[in-house]
Amino acid sequence: QVQLVESGGGLVQAGGSLRLSCAASGRTLSTYNMAWFRQAPGKEREFVAAISWTGGNTYYTDSVKGRFTISRDNAKNTGYLQMNSLKPEDTAVYYCAASNWDAAVTRTSADFRSWGQGTQVTVSS
Repeated sequence: QVQLVESGGGLVQAGGSLRLSCAASGRTLSTYNMAWFRQAPGKEREFVAAISWTGGNTYYTDSVKGRFTISRDNAKNTGYLQMNSLKPEDTAVYYCAASNWDAAVTRTSADFRSWGQGTQVTVSS
């Protein structure tokens, strides 16, 4: 299994930006689809964005379309989530996740077998 470590979270004012990183080790990230999920206090973990192992296909939940961009740099074994125009409702712990390249890219957390420990994003109003 690939090991994942997120970074880049923090406190930002509404309207601001953050870029989350997901560094992979143990296996080459190029053989995995990647996704970002988030979990706010008292709520279930929800899908945010996903990217295929080639980087050719990306998927977003409606609430972040046009504001967030998922990307990957396989040469650096790292994935990213650029978050712009942040809103207080984006406050959550953000997790990156990976699934094998031959699996369908889904929005279901159970389909992703490798997870990072999460990074806190707090957006103040």
